[in-house]
Parts: sequence; C-alpha cells; structure tokens
Amino acid sequence: MPSAESLRLAGRRIVYSYPGDTPPPELLDTIRAGRAAGVILFKENAPSPEQLRLAVAQLKAAAQESPSGAPLLLMTDQEGGKVRRLPGAPVHSARQTGAAADPAGDAARSGAGAAGTLADAGLNVNLAPVLDVFDAPDNFIDHFERSYGGTPEVVAELGTAFLAAQQQSGVAATAKHFPGLGAAAREENTDERPVVLPVPLAELRARGEEPYRAAIAGGVRLVMASWAVYPALDADRPAGLSSAVVQGELRRRLGFRGVTVTDALEAGALAAFGDTGDRAVAAALAGMDLLLCSARDVQQGDAAATALAAALDSGRLDVGGFRGAVGRVDSLRTSFARP
Repeated sequence: MPSAESLRLAGRRIVYSYPGDTPPPELLDTIRAGRAAGVILFKENAPSPEQLRLAVAQLKAAAQESPSGAPLLLMTDQEGGKVRRLPGAPVHSARQTGAAADPAGDAARSGAGAAGTLADAGLNVNLAPVLDVFDAPDNFIDHFERSYGGTPEVVAELGTAFLAAQQQSGVAATAKHFPGLGAAAREENTDERPVVLPVPLAELRARGEEPYRAAIAGGVRLVMASWAVYPALDADRPAGLSSAVVQGELRRRLGFRGVTVTDALEAGALAAFGDTGDRAVAAALAGMDLLLCSARDVQQGDAAATALAAALDSGRLDVGGFRGAVGRVDSLRTSFARP
C-alpha cells in the first residue's frame, strides 16, 4: 500500500463523482480525511433544487471537517444550450451567442448567468467555456452548438467575454478542449472512441490554440486538455497524456500558470492506455494537475488516487512536480470563500 502521506497528497488531485442524489458515506469519509480535491455533479445528482442543496451542504460540511478545512472544487458542465447539467442560465448555446445581434454582450450575459446558476446551487467551478473553433459546419463541435464560430478571433472574443463575466461573479471558468476539437468530424467523439486530428502544426496553433491566448490573458483559472491525438505535436498520445502538449504548448509556449484538468478518465479515447490507475499516472506524468473521475463511481477516484500515490512512493512521479500540482489545486480551492 502507498504511504498515508502520499495518499493524502494524491487525493488532493482527484475530482470524484457519485451515483444518484445523495453523496455516499464512503465519499464523505474521503473528503473528511482530506483526500479529495473536488466533486463533479451531473443531472442525476440534482433531481430537484432542494435535493442538490442538501447534497452540496453535505459535501461542504465534510470538507469543513477535513484537516485543512479548504473548500472543495464543486463543479459541473454549464455551457449553455444543450449542455446544461442544471436548470437555468445560460439558455443560449455558444452557436446562438455567436449569431446574436450583440455577440459579445450575449456572451457576457451567458457567463454571468452561468455563474448565478452555479453559485445559487453552491458550486464554484464551471467546466466552460468551450474554445473549439469549428472548421466545417455541422461537424462534431458545431452540431451540438458548442462552438462560438469558425474563426479564432470570434471564439477568442466571445469565450473571453463569457469567462470574464463568470469569474467576476466568483465562479472559476475552464477553457476547453486544448488544443482544440474544432477539426473533429461529426462522429469523432472522444467520449466514445479514439480520435486523431491530423491538423498541420501552423494551422493548429493559428486556429486551435489562438483563443487560449486570449483566455489566459483574461485570467482563466483552469484549462481542460482534449483526449484527441494531434500528430503535429505528439503522434502517440492524446493531448491530456502528452507532456509535449501540456508542458510544451500550454505551459511553456502559451504561459498558462493555472490549474490543468483532464477530461473524463473513463473516456473511450483512452481504451489503449490501461485502467484508471494507468491513465491517472500517465496524465500526471504529462503535467495534468486535476484528474476528472466522472464515471459516477467513488471507487474510480480511489483507484486513481492509489495509483498516483504508489507512483509517487516509487519515484516514478517526481516529488517536486507532484507538490507543485497539489499547490496549484490547493491555491484554487483556498481562493474561494469558506463555506
């Protein structure tokens, strides 16, 4: 078994999830022990506003009993349009915002609306906005109306307006899916299967990455990496498992200093990369700070934490780098008012 100290450190990089409408006792115990960074919530966790408030109160109370008492990262996907886990704003999708008479104003109102919806429910992190620049109408990201437009300038302007308004209201924003899913064809869904996007490097940087410059300059607090493979950067590994993408492009080239977060560790795109523990360690090696265990299974989060702790004890994961990741996550958590 990994050491108790390593397990505590590892847990502070894990975002848990759970089934149903009530946080299970084992998750609350993990939170009380200080071995969880946060919890992602889905529609099934919120059958009514009252039940969601009760669940969030339980999660917050458990966090207050932890050794640090630091707030949890309580998050969901509230992009707008078809992708909303909670009822309420933002009603407009990214595509509708891009087509509005006043796109920048609509984006800002959507960001403020998202913050209001999440804050009312007691949440503090939104896994939005999407900064993917679609390259063909009705492709994967455009079909679900999740892209602001087909030019990086438009996506940069509207994505930054959304995130700035949201963060001004106290809810952290997450720019996704770095370095961009805008070239994915209609059926290329990384949730379901591996996706390779052979975009030339110059185009990837000029289109896919460009909105992140604006988002980083605008102070976005988290960036989520894509699970697609980009041969121009790394022919073998999805972006979120690639140090060339996370450390080379996002950290060094674009200068991002905030928290990196994976997409769902259970995604079909990672079928060739082992079990939960293997994927967690690979993501950490690549430079991902937070690991998103969103299968609605507390044991998934436990498996990720145990694997990280074992890799830390064995020396496979560098102690300094590990503590740096934990420090970034802890700084984000403590930046929120205590519950």
